[in-house]
Amino acid sequence: MNQHDTIVALATAQGISAIAVIRLSGSDCISITQKIFNGRNLLTADTHTAHFGTLHYNGKLIDEVLVTVFKEPRSFTRENAIEISCHGSPVIVKEIVKALLANGARLAEPGEFTKRAFLNGRMDLAQAEAVADLINAETDNARQAALNQMRGGFSKEINTLREELIHFASLIELELDFGEEDVEFAKRDDLRKLILKIQSYLSSLIQSFDQGNVIKNGVPTVIAGKPNAGKSTLLNLLLNEERAIVSEIAGTTRDVIEDEMILGGINFRFIDTAGLRETQDVIEAIGVERTRDRMRKASVILYLFDLSSATLAEIHQQTEELKQLGIPFIKVGNKIDKADPALLTSLKDQDFVLISASKHENIQQLKDKLLSFFHVSTVKSGDVLVTSLRHYQNLLQTHQSLDRVLNGMSEGVTGDFLAMDIRQALHYLGEITGAISTDDLLDNIFSKFCIGK
Repeated sequence: MNQHDTIVALATAQGISAIAVIRLSGSDCISITQKIFNGRNLLTADTHTAHFGTLHYNGKLIDEVLVTVFKEPRSFTRENAIEISCHGSPVIVKEIVKALLANGARLAEPGEFTKRAFLNGRMDLAQAEAVADLINAETDNARQAALNQMRGGFSKEINTLREELIHFASLIELELDFGEEDVEFAKRDDLRKLILKIQSYLSSLIQSFDQGNVIKNGVPTVIAGKPNAGKSTLLNLLLNEERAIVSEIAGTTRDVIEDEMILGGINFRFIDTAGLRETQDVIEAIGVERTRDRMRKASVILYLFDLSSATLAEIHQQTEELKQLGIPFIKVGNKIDKADPALLTSLKDQDFVLISASKHENIQQLKDKLLSFFHVSTVKSGDVLVTSLRHYQNLLQTHQSLDRVLNGMSEGVTGDFLAMDIRQALHYLGEITGAISTDDLLDNIFSKFCIGK
């Protein structure tokens, strides 16, 4: 798409609302809006001013609106920009957008406003990605983590590391120009100390990804077990609503049922599944296979044992099968109100959470146990957390490139090989902030944004 086009999109949510906001950006957006606006002359209006008037198209009144003018470079995109606040009828929004398209604008692509902000130097790539994270934040921790990144804390640290590495890279490159004179501009001891310092910081960022990923993406939590273990009852109890059908008939749940709730500042996505058993019922068998698939993809499994009927041998056998998955799991003994006391006694020292979902007993203990798997502290202003898999991978690759530099110095390799590995480290760091980027990378990132952002 031509970056000089004037783009338009609905910035607020689709559907009926009291007010809708339509955004335009591009050098001609003010003149295009002026063609259908009856009110103050927008072309002579000061930046950051709002003007009441009416919109007309083909001789027909569309709506009474408030038009806000932003003149370059004092806008989100650093281009001329317009925001039209109109009544939130989908029909009105459609007519306004149609009129703007007829006068020279085109529909914006997903994330195109933020992409222009990045391309025009308003923010770097890490900050641009944080805009989408902020919009999609479902917890206060996720909001604060995205806000910290959007305000440039993460980018500032990355840029500082790059500048220090660039300094040494330039000195080593200079040495290559005097190769026959055996001079050393970049002191190897100083370079080693710098790399160790950078790697120490990179390691802390890399380690923060576990927490950052949980904060940003939540925790897929599968509730599994044999039929009639009480999985659907537990799901309904955790969500505090009748989300799943509860029945004494085995095999009632034949497909996965999902819903979300926030515990301790973490968004848990609970997934109720079909009971695990061998069955001749074709539909139930499909559900059982989906259960196994979801278990393999889960971050944690709540595995329910029906203590009213299960034997100790069966419990041990199912526990061994769970261990083979390699997924963290919590052993939940359900129906303690109907269990043999001797069985309960034997399970107390085997890391079980013993509950009665139907009687609402010990549910808080289960929630506490679940939270203990994910040590997420409150995110404060200024905290730097890695929440993006892309950033995490770039940091790992940077660390590995610097390892090669250290190994090269230990083995006495020549400066040209050291420079090659340092340049590789700089490349990976540059990809995080967009100092180094490709069209494919940008298209992949911004295609995940909503249209009006």
